Amino acid sequence: MASVFSKKDFIATNWFTLEKIIQLIVGAFIIPKIFSSLGTVDIGKLKFVESVLGMLTPLFFLGLSAICIREIVFKPKQSQKILATAFYLRLISWLVIFTGVVIYFNIVKESPLTSLYLIIAFSYLFKLTDVFEYYLLAKKWTKIIFISKITSLSIIVSLQYYGVIKQLDVYYFAKLIILDFLLQGLIYIFILKYKKKFTFKEWKFSWPLGKSLLKMSFPLLLSNGIIMFYITIDELFLKYYIGDHANGIFATVQFLVIGLSWNIGFSIINALYPSLAESYIDDEKSYFHKMKKLTIIMCGVGLFIGLFYTFFGNSILDAFFTESYSDAKTPLLIFCWAPLIIFLGMIYEKHLINSNDIQKNVYRFVSGCVSNILLCYLLIPVLQVTGAAIAVLASHFITNIVYIFLDNKSRKELLSFF
Repeated sequence: MASVFSKKDFIATNWFTLEKIIQLIVGAFIIPKIFSSLGTVDIGKLKFVESVLGMLTPLFFLGLSAICIREIVFKPKQSQKILATAFYLRLISWLVIFTGVVIYFNIVKESPLTSLYLIIAFSYLFKLTDVFEYYLLAKKWTKIIFISKITSLSIIVSLQYYGVIKQLDVYYFAKLIILDFLLQGLIYIFILKYKKKFTFKEWKFSWPLGKSLLKMSFPLLLSNGIIMFYITIDELFLKYYIGDHANGIFATVQFLVIGLSWNIGFSIINALYPSLAESYIDDEKSYFHKMKKLTIIMCGVGLFIGLFYTFFGNSILDAFFTESYSDAKTPLLIFCWAPLIIFLGMIYEKHLINSNDIQKNVYRFVSGCVSNILLCYLLIPVLQVTGAAIAVLASHFITNIVYIFLDNKSRKELLSFF
């Protein structure tokens, strides 16, 4: 990788990857304890609430992340203006959505999960501070991100362990999500203010820039909305046909594959994206060399994840989870191959962002969404959680592999990487 990417790119990736590895190690220690402490039903409730509100995350984030990073790389002198505008856009969006959630669950519909919905929805207010990550990623200052996330992680894990020892309820662990986002944001603000990179008193909203950012990010917002919907489809079908226990089992599979393993690949791709954006505008030959190298690396990471859980997945479930989670064994053997497929789609998405052709994201995720709905309807009533795992894996294959080869231009662009 160092022969294609610069030393600065390599260092940025190392910090990002180290952060995810530490999260993996710590998560492997504490999360099974939380799952076992709360049980499949309470975990199923928490993950169901997170999934339902997860369908609204594209509206919380407005698809601005990759667009802002790209614009900061392309127009570094406007960095502060871009971040300020993105922050206020997202603040307005959060106010509207949170107000809607409060009205719906307090007036329109009563639910035993209302408190969880309000806690998780409120946590997104503090998630606004991740706009600082746009700047840090664009400048390849991933060491600061590492410091922030690991500091917050050490505090949160200590509090989670306390909650496990004291057998505290699901609401305690939900509130820690708020604290996690708050701590990360405060650390970002402190470090950036100390380095004198921003004058926060001068942060002003630019409506012309805001309209421009929203126009550029709209295809990503739309495609991300479709992604979140079709990811949540499985939880909705499991909740309807089986109940919270099934969602607790599926959440365990997602934690092992996505929460631990998939995040490492995600961090590598995101850390190297600024380098890809730079090469796209400066050196096309170098750009395609980097895309080829990144694709090979991510195929290797995805293959490793699949093989690891194929051989050791059952042992991990037996060693770290209670017997009530044994139903996760077969779904885990199936779903563990999803990262190999998803990584290819993530790399292709970065290319679509660079080439300003991101409307194709909408088309490919619509196909994945439709296929997931049909497969969930056919498989979950018969195969239960295993059916959900098959449905998700198949829909990812359609979204990230089949679509690219059906589209002539996409196929040629993909082959040009090699």
